[in-house]
Amino acid sequence: MSGSLAYEEMQVSEPPQPTKRPHVTESHSWVWLALAAVLLLFANGVDTIPLAAWLAPFFLLRFVRTQSLKIGLPVAYVVLIATFPFQFRGMVPIPGIGYYIFLLLNGIMLVLPYLVDRLLARRFTGFIATLVFPAAWAAVEYLSSFMGYGSWGSAAYAEYGNLPLLQLLSVTGLWGITFLIGWVASTCNMLWEEGLSSPGARHGAWVCFGTIVAALLLGGLRLALFPPNSQTVRVASISDRNVGPELSLPVKIRMFEGKATSEDMVAIRPWASAIDEDLLARAEREMQAGAKIVFWGEADAKLLKEDEAAFIARGQALAAKYNAYFGMAVGVLSMGKPRPLENKLVLIQPNGKVAWEYSKAHPVPGFEDKMQVLSDGKLRSLDTPYGRLSSVICFDADFPQLLAQGGALGADIMLVPSNDWQEIDPWHTQMASFRAIEQGFNLIRHTSHGLAAAYDYQGRQLAAMDHFRTADYALASEVPTRGVRTIYSRLGDWFAWVCIAMLIVLTIQSLRRTRA
Repeated sequence: MSGSLAYEEMQVSEPPQPTKRPHVTESHSWVWLALAAVLLLFANGVDTIPLAAWLAPFFLLRFVRTQSLKIGLPVAYVVLIATFPFQFRGMVPIPGIGYYIFLLLNGIMLVLPYLVDRLLARRFTGFIATLVFPAAWAAVEYLSSFMGYGSWGSAAYAEYGNLPLLQLLSVTGLWGITFLIGWVASTCNMLWEEGLSSPGARHGAWVCFGTIVAALLLGGLRLALFPPNSQTVRVASISDRNVGPELSLPVKIRMFEGKATSEDMVAIRPWASAIDEDLLARAEREMQAGAKIVFWGEADAKLLKEDEAAFIARGQALAAKYNAYFGMAVGVLSMGKPRPLENKLVLIQPNGKVAWEYSKAHPVPGFEDKMQVLSDGKLRSLDTPYGRLSSVICFDADFPQLLAQGGALGADIMLVPSNDWQEIDPWHTQMASFRAIEQGFNLIRHTSHGLAAAYDYQGRQLAAMDHFRTADYALASEVPTRGVRTIYSRLGDWFAWVCIAMLIVLTIQSLRRTRA
């Protein structure tokens, strides 16, 4: 909607001569930079303060706009890449010099919206000028979500917990939240530059803040008037435990690389067998307690390829005995192969038959990506008395476009077996909850070595278990058996494309004015 309004206003009010607001250097410019740098430390990641996510871009934009291009952009770039390691400390598993190369490249994506604003925004006035920065930010985030780390780093994730605002995800996806954060920054800068006496500034501010108030009110109404009201099903999810002799790190590395020696196998077999037997026993315990859907964390059952069929058969017998759906998350290893690991979820039906085998579509770049067997990237679904089931695995949930398959399939419950580490606990699971709101399914992310949690399709946390604060490593949750089809699940990334189209139109208008 904002894109069409912007286009109509440009067509109606375009002056015959080019308009360009003059560049003004402020004496307090470096103060704004200092404030931005401090706020950026808490604007995303480990120590997120949601308000900081709104204030940091405002002050950084103020600095860039009040400095010359050759000073403002390089300094902003340095500040963005300097604060990123603090924001996401321990979260980016890239060793050595590769991490610094990643920071330099990622910094380009982070500073790009500020560059676009610096080049285009001053050529427009009022409401139109406020759209440049948020449109550029949302467009850059959208395009970068197709890269190796998906939606990691999106500004929208800083708003976790603000459920009225997050209902916007069901309409626009992440990009609408990012747009609003950027729009506040550019609107406040316009008010700063033009003052409240400017009719254009007042009009732009009314539209911006009115839109945010409307989003909050409508989101609150959705939560209050249309909560999930279907029956629930008991879902149990389980993490592996160290119940036998532990493997040394060198042996584990050789095992996952498919290079285990005969001496290694002497240690690997009893280690894996103890874990697998414990997982089966605890799955049976949960089925006896009434769970109708049971699954394990990512690759919790470690199997050699030659043992896979017999182990899956035991799971089939268990599911048939207790009339339950059993998600066996297994890591199957084939020694001597270039890609030795099959990281998959085998879903067993109550009749004992295998419904599907889903392999992880997005292994984490680096070590995991090199060792895992390639996936076809297609989600599966199964109609059950408890709704339509589907699944992805861990890092897959950071890619909104992949989870859109779940929305298109009409999934009611999404199973997400996962495996994290302490530095990304609980952040990674909180990210996954955004997919539930976007696509309209209920989601259970069971995370070994992290936060396991269940969410309904409006983002409410139904149950949670933190690996580092429990001894049982099992989560039982009552999950609604019906989801909804959201606007976003039907129309996809329409809002991101509106932002891209808006930038193209504004760039063309800017070039026309320059030539004039």
